Amino acid sequence: MIENENIYDKIQELFGDVSGQLSILEDQIDLNVQTEYYNYSKKVNDSLNPEEIIKNKDELFQADLPVEDRKNMLVRLAAVDDIEAYRTLEKYIKEPNPGLRDWAYLALQESRMLIESKILDENQILISTGLGGKGLKLRYFVAIISSNKMAFTPLQQKIVREEFKYYIGRSEGELEEIVFDNEICSLISIIPLKIPVQTLFTRIITECNLLGNFIQNDFVITNVKILTSDEIRIYIK
Repeated sequence: MIENENIYDKIQELFGDVSGQLSILEDQIDLNVQTEYYNYSKKVNDSLNPEEIIKNKDELFQADLPVEDRKNMLVRLAAVDDIEAYRTLEKYIKEPNPGLRDWAYLALQESRMLIESKILDENQILISTGLGGKGLKLRYFVAIISSNKMAFTPLQQKIVREEFKYYIGRSEGELEEIVFDNEICSLISIIPLKIPVQTLFTRIITECNLLGNFIQNDFVITNVKILTSDEIRIYIK
């Protein structure tokens, strides 16, 4: 499980009042791709020539441009606070080269943040997780386990669906998906930043257990990736 804390409060502790400055990376992008992109970006930013980058921007669309050169150009365009660079990235992501869609999306978001910071004259903060989010809400994967290690019965499944949908909705979140696989129930939900997620899901499990004590109190929650049932079982062991 994750620590019982309010992510928004932690951000406020680190950066102070950030009202209006937060954005969440909405797409689900593997954290390894994100790490590779941002590490690459740090190296490129040390040797920027904005005028030259804008002058050569159309090279991005050349069919024979090597993958590494294309990655390099995407990162360089993202680092230039020029609307032409943003429009170029916006055009490219509509028909990206195979395997570069996520890379291009990260470049487009970085470019947008840079331009917004310049226009608003205040730094923008981008929150990125493996599962993404929507608006000021983060997406979470949650797995709960039946207390007797047996498959959830139809009645128990109905209780879980109704209780999770109700309490997540009351927290201004969304229950996107719920799947039962024998003794495991997996959920994907979007929860506002200001809601302490561990507290929320602990409460929902408690409410479900008032109707039969059929769910273990411990559960798995992450915003990094969607786990398979086999991965969940390994984690539990």
